[in-house]
Amino acid sequence: MNLSNNKLLLVLFSIAIALAACETFEPKAPEENELLDGPIEGLSFEESKRFLDGDIAFNDEVFFRETGLGPTFVATSCGSCHAGDGKGHPFSTLTRFGQSAPGQNTFLDHGGPQLQNRALPGYKPESLPSGVTFSRFTPPANTGLGYLEAVSDADIIGMADPNDSDNDGISGRPQWKELASFIEPSNRAVERNGKYIHRFGKKASAYNLLHQTVGAYSEDMGVTSTYLSKSVYSGIETDPEVSNQTINDLVFYLQTLKAPIRRHQDKPAVIAGEKLFVDINCSGCHKSTLKTSFSPIGVLSNKTFHPYTDLLLHDMGTELDDGYTEGNAQTSEWRTPPLWGLGLSPNSQGGQYYLMHDGRATSIEAAILLHGGEAKNSRDQFNNLSESDKSNLLGFLESL
Repeated sequence: MNLSNNKLLLVLFSIAIALAACETFEPKAPEENELLDGPIEGLSFEESKRFLDGDIAFNDEVFFRETGLGPTFVATSCGSCHAGDGKGHPFSTLTRFGQSAPGQNTFLDHGGPQLQNRALPGYKPESLPSGVTFSRFTPPANTGLGYLEAVSDADIIGMADPNDSDNDGISGRPQWKELASFIEPSNRAVERNGKYIHRFGKKASAYNLLHQTVGAYSEDMGVTSTYLSKSVYSGIETDPEVSNQTINDLVFYLQTLKAPIRRHQDKPAVIAGEKLFVDINCSGCHKSTLKTSFSPIGVLSNKTFHPYTDLLLHDMGTELDDGYTEGNAQTSEWRTPPLWGLGLSPNSQGGQYYLMHDGRATSIEAAILLHGGEAKNSRDQFNNLSESDKSNLLGFLESL
């Protein structure tokens, strides 16, 4: 073997060693069950492309003055409030104000219902009017929303018990509201006296993901569309600053985000905790299993899934009564938040929990202890558990 061949072998050997070293020291990719983002399985090629277009609109598009931001706003992009499609942080928490009883907000001419607490240079951020009632809303996780949207109104009504007919202390009810002017009812909708069931948001004040998305463009970023064309700053009609195509792609992205994947569910402690969750009737509101009806997105039709919510309003007592409400909910009523993905919340919240509607609870146990009203019996039973049983139940919740 000549000298040049020896050199070639030495170079190839060095490259192999370098590649092996890179594999040894490069960070390990997270497991799929440790991530909230990503599409549901079974999308067609065209649907996958649309998902990616919506992903770009949600996570990559940042608004500036030149592209329609503001003049007053809360955030400059969707992803800045939902990192990795997870829960928001206190920095991105919204302030809603102006409605202290069911009915029309009386502060719409003072910037209500949402405070735009940031502004472009040359403009003044909004401040709360004197004496107004308000509440703070931490942005929720986005995953699995398409499944929740595809639950039939009939199934939601079937879970309701407004008069507590079974005497379990739980009397959930749907949020019935008139539709926004740009929303068409779904083919599974139930109508009562001109009102329809709404299911998204802390008070279930948004009808569907289009309603939620258009409202976020307007209220969070001050960006107008053909759906909501009035500037939240001036109240004047303006040309659309985001296209219908972008909005619809983003809605499709939200509809086709995967459901969170359980972790550690075969551990004996987690299994024991799940039984306790049912025994103390946390499952009275946080229903483990729901089913979708027909969806125009084929892979969402007639699917069983496990969100741990009933999508109903419940009276949570004085502990969580902020004196503010939306739609026809009472000030102490809140929609049952889905618990799936709960254990991954710190990933998007700076390494710790900020739970409940306003992020005031910094642990799962602290969140449980804030439950009053219809949840008081379950809270009291949790308090009476042994420390090992509490640990098992908390471990189960962290596995979701």
